[in-house]
Amino acid sequence: MANLRNVSSSPHFRNKTDTKSLMLDVILAMIPATAFSVYHFGISALLIIVLTVLSCVASEYIWEKLMHKPITVMDLSAVVTGMILALNMPPEIPVWIPMLGGVFAIIVVKQLYGGIGQNFMNPALAARCFLLISFAGLMNNFSSAKIGFDALTGATPLAMARTGDITSYSLFQLFLGNIPGTLGEVSSFALIIGGIYLIVCKVISPRIPLTYLATYAVFAFIFGQHRGTYIVYEILSGGILFGAFFMATDYVTSPITVKGQYVYGILLGLLTGIFRCFGASPEGVSYAIILSNLFVPLIEKYTMPKAFGKEGK
Repeated sequence: MANLRNVSSSPHFRNKTDTKSLMLDVILAMIPATAFSVYHFGISALLIIVLTVLSCVASEYIWEKLMHKPITVMDLSAVVTGMILALNMPPEIPVWIPMLGGVFAIIVVKQLYGGIGQNFMNPALAARCFLLISFAGLMNNFSSAKIGFDALTGATPLAMARTGDITSYSLFQLFLGNIPGTLGEVSSFALIIGGIYLIVCKVISPRIPLTYLATYAVFAFIFGQHRGTYIVYEILSGGILFGAFFMATDYVTSPITVKGQYVYGILLGLLTGIFRCFGASPEGVSYAIILSNLFVPLIEKYTMPKAFGKEGK
């Protein structure tokens, strides 16, 4: 009996990582895409980003104050939601629309379900889909977006690819970002830099983004043009890189199991492929992610490893 030891309940190991430090890393990872959007589209992009973030932070503060709940704005999660939502906006969108989206994201999707960690889908993407449904014309209007000081854009590369045209923009333009699109999706280079930062800092695992991109690439090859150039064009176009690194990997709305993350990535790739190849819109990342969010509890149920020493079917 003298050799018996008292073992406390888990967890047994702790580190200094908290919500604020994780959110700060995500913010830092989005800085390249944010900076490029301001350089590419001008001061209007900065105004959209700042006001959308302020809308999210103010909504969270006011709601928690009115509901007599602890104030959590300092954990920076509302800032991350605002940045993701803003970077999903067209550059010429009236600023009150993303601000309205910020209120929807924080109050309807996040706070009404209990706050951070309780939302069943990504708040920023849920808000974007709400805005796409409510203001479809403005949310899909890239025809008047200014690039630099005097140039005007046309259709996005993804819309051009939908018609079979992958020659209007070079892969180099797609990679650097000299193209029309939403604020955060245009520069693949900036998004890849941010994604690598998150992986190196171990904020996210590469399992979900790489499985997502690989699955979509196979789907696009089978149901699209059977050319490697076309696959690269599709990956570098639209919001798939932004979604893969910054939205699909959200801790709250993605699986915690290793097998589940692979299943989740495959589901994301398949849904994105279906929406892009067969849907009415050339883009499909936002809808693919929020629909996949709904399957996360089911995915975790069937991919949760059995407890050590437990037998059964």
